Amino acid sequence: MRMRGRIGLLGAIGAAVTAPLAVWAWPDKGPVTVATDLRERDPRATPAARRVYALLAGLENNARLGRPSRTVIGQHVELQNERYNPQYGDYHGTKQPGYYYRKARDITGRLPGFVELDLGPGYGQPGWGVGESRSYSRSWPSCRPMWGYVDDAVDLALGVWAGLPRPDDGSYHPSGSHWDCASGTEVSLPHNGGRPAGIVGFSFHQPYPGSPVKGFPQTRHSNSPAARDPGWFARVITPGTSEHRDLLHDLDFLADHLGYLADHGVPVLLRPYHEMNTKPGHGFWWAGQDPDHFRQLWRVTYDHLVGRRGLHNLIFVWAPSSWDDSHGREPRPYYPGDRYVDVVGVDDYSDSPAEPFGAGNWTEVWYRGLEQYGKPRIVAESFHVPLNAARPDTLTRTPWVMWTVWGQALSYDNASSPRKKNTGDDVQRTYWSPKVISGGNWAHTVTNRQ
Repeated sequence: MRMRGRIGLLGAIGAAVTAPLAVWAWPDKGPVTVATDLRERDPRATPAARRVYALLAGLENNARLGRPSRTVIGQHVELQNERYNPQYGDYHGTKQPGYYYRKARDITGRLPGFVELDLGPGYGQPGWGVGESRSYSRSWPSCRPMWGYVDDAVDLALGVWAGLPRPDDGSYHPSGSHWDCASGTEVSLPHNGGRPAGIVGFSFHQPYPGSPVKGFPQTRHSNSPAARDPGWFARVITPGTSEHRDLLHDLDFLADHLGYLADHGVPVLLRPYHEMNTKPGHGFWWAGQDPDHFRQLWRVTYDHLVGRRGLHNLIFVWAPSSWDDSHGREPRPYYPGDRYVDVVGVDDYSDSPAEPFGAGNWTEVWYRGLEQYGKPRIVAESFHVPLNAARPDTLTRTPWVMWTVWGQALSYDNASSPRKKNTGDDVQRTYWSPKVISGGNWAHTVTNRQ
């Protein structure tokens, strides 16, 4: 897949689609293949979703066969913090949405090839509107404080996929700018030259079903009914209960916005209920539960979004926490099953590049552990870029399909640590590596609509 000049996503997908399948043995299941057609999971998958999945599967197959492969570099963007938290990140003050999407270009001159946003958790306000997809709809009156970031997240996703600014295509704010009546300020998303710039995903830090206020504290196990009522989670996944109706209400909020993107031809890597394998009582309300109950939660979510709401633009990502007995346990019991998952990943906060486990390479234990699932493998969250001064060979030894840096960690560390996670040189080294696929207005993309 070596190409002259800059590496584009469309060129990558061309090689990915034609790559043969890799076959290996999973001891208790026999031969496993990495399929390149999303229709094996969803016969009605949209052409755009199929193209994106084929890219990821092709990169995975190349890596398994020992062929030259590349890693899509991703950036998570916490729009709720960028919009409403002046202390967030490397600049204290009001920030425009997409600050850390643009930050990658500020440092390197290149944009991420993948951007992940969040449709939760809210920002300490009463619950979200459900029924139509945008805040100007009848079900969600305009000017609700602290909810504009959701509109911005959807608009930024569309802009990354289709370009900003762009001709009026019937979508919301194709210019990328609008007046936010709740705050009385102009909001401007980062332009990328008016051309498609990459692929997009969403996580969903979902506050516990039924929470009257939506915010990050309500996502935590310790603040949810699960901490006080051992039977609550079982009721959440049981049809006919009030808790189950609360779950479906939250999923309808998610589906409303994902449906807007589906209507505009945007495929989405959806990563719900991540880090489910943390120890009981830690992490999110869905984490540390009985594995059978968790698998039911995932399948309820899948059936609601795909079956009931008809969303076929989705690529489902299952991402446990690193299973090092400190952050998380062995994740296999929490795996929902092949017909519900397209991509497997890890949220890796257990280690640092300078202190790998034993003699092994940084992240290698997770890379090898995920091989058995027969899916494209990604680092779904990390504080670090993959190529840095301490571990410049990461993608040679572990050619992950995608690697996403979490939010402000690209250029700023939390106060609990005295140093930055990434230096400017680390970010430059990663974005300009021939092993990395970045995005940008110069890049070919997988958004060809033919």
